[in-house]
Amino acid sequence: MENHRETGLTLDPKYDANGLITAVATHGDSVLMVAHMNAEALAATLTTGEAHFWSRSRGRLWKKGETSGHVLKVRELRVDCDQDAVWLIVDPAGPACHTGEPSCFYRRAEDGRLVRV
Repeated sequence: MENHRETGLTLDPKYDANGLITAVATHGDSVLMVAHMNAEALAATLTTGEAHFWSRSRGRLWKKGETSGHVLKVRELRVDCDQDAVWLIVDPAGPACHTGEPSCFYRRAEDGRLVRV
């Protein structure tokens, strides 16, 4: 039996029990950030071309860069095979991380400690 979510051409996100899917944003070969989207965030992203997410800590929809101006302009949005995660290929208008770093992944684990990349 064919699974249309996995092999079909209809966007049909598989949200988790909290109504969220994982979203990974990249620019070139850099992973900028990982966040979550609900249906509203995904729809806003597709409609505006700018990344929107569901903030679990704030309990609300947020547009990346809404206060800083560091928006993520979406060039392409892809879904994984079972549609429970999205990949945003973006052009950032500034640092992606709230710490001011270009990417949230600015440290690597080395010998049991963190080292800035």
